[in-house]
Amino acid sequence: MTNLDDITFEKGCDIYLAFKENNVKKSTYYNYKYIIEKYFKKDLGSMTLADLIEYDFNSYIKSKRDNLLGDRQNVNELVIRLKTILRFLRKKFKDFQIELDLISSSKIESTEIEVFTERERNRLTKYLLEYNTLKNLGMLISLYSGLRIGEVCGLKWSDIDFDNQLIYVQRTVQRLYSTNEKSKTIVTSPKTLKSKRKVPISKLIIPNLKSASKMYPKDSYILTGQKDKYTEPLVYRYSYRQILSACRIKYKKYHCLRHTFATRCIRVGMDVKSLSEVLGHANIGITLSIYVHSSYEVKKKFINRL
Repeated sequence: MTNLDDITFEKGCDIYLAFKENNVKKSTYYNYKYIIEKYFKKDLGSMTLADLIEYDFNSYIKSKRDNLLGDRQNVNELVIRLKTILRFLRKKFKDFQIELDLISSSKIESTEIEVFTERERNRLTKYLLEYNTLKNLGMLISLYSGLRIGEVCGLKWSDIDFDNQLIYVQRTVQRLYSTNEKSKTIVTSPKTLKSKRKVPISKLIIPNLKSASKMYPKDSYILTGQKDKYTEPLVYRYSYRQILSACRIKYKKYHCLRHTFATRCIRVGMDVKSLSEVLGHANIGITLSIYVHSSYEVKKKFINRL
């Protein structure tokens, strides 16, 4: 029989991390570890499992919702990870009979996704097409194919199939954060299994891609033109900010290129299943929740048909 007074939550978190280390992607493991070390060990680590059975987790969640809205980690993700760890520990230690159903989910009001206006998109497109640099090509790919910034940073010329007009998304570049070590970047497989995908290339950007491709080895990264050097997302965001400034467009996050692409796909009639596959979402529900409700014009068009 386990004595729950002898096991701290910090120790429980370490057991959870040891189990996960060889069962998830390295980047996912580091993400879990970062959350645990920055929040859970710091806030709850000294408490025993016996203490946690009676602990008011809902008050803890409320404090995080009030204080961490601007933090790098989304509050919803913190709650999901917390409940996952507690569920794991409940299975590991049979005497740890905590009522997870009594722990509320963190509900944060969703905000309308931010996209570029048609005028902004046209101005940005014109600039990127006119000044055909490697960095500009990457932004065109995001704006007209919906790739994430890490996926663009990981693209190689060998991933471009001009014959079939397809982009093969096979890797991503991302930064791993740790509270005990310096952060570092890695090239890894895409975010989820569905993120490894084929994406049609817009005919608008094919001429620029073909022109640039002739000057670089096929196994080189698109953004650098070099085989052994990739652009880190943090650095590429700075280049993106400079482009927006040159176009006299108010700053929006890089991910807005992807949002703009997806919203335009919905507006021209692409079905949600196809869009979900193009975006590399883990399931169609994610696509529905983010994009299908976002277009007032689409709602108005169909209501006016009644």
